[in-house]
Amino acid sequence: MRIAISSQNFRTITSHAGKSRRFMLFDIDADSTITERERLELPKGMSLHDTGGPHHPLFEQGLTHFLTGSAGERFVERMAAQGIEVIQTSATDIPEALKTLAAGQPLPPAAPHEH
Repeated sequence: MRIAISSQNFRTITSHAGKSRRFMLFDIDADSTITERERLELPKGMSLHDTGGPHHPLFEQGLTHFLTGSAGERFVERMAAQGIEVIQTSATDIPEALKTLAAGQPLPPAAPHEH
C-alpha cells in the first residue's frame, strides 16, 4: 500500500485535498511495517485544484491510496481515474491513522464536504 496524506503542516492530516500543496508519502508493507518515503512540497500553482489533466507529481508516485480530511467529488473522481482510492477521515493524527490502516481497520469518517 502506498499512501499520500494531505498535510499542510507536515504534522497532521489536513482537509481540502485538492488545494493542498504539501503531502507526506508512506508505504505500508504486507507485514504492516510503515515507512515514510518522502515529503512533497509543491510550488504555488501546483495543487491538484490548479492543474488539469493526467499529469501531476502525485500521479508519478505509484499511489494506491490518498488520505485526507476532506475532498470534493471531482477530486475523488480524478484520483479514481489514476487508480487511487481516496479515504476521507476526521482523524488528524498521522501515526495513529497509519497504524489503523495497517491493521485493516476503518478510520472515522470525515464530516460531509461542501464545495
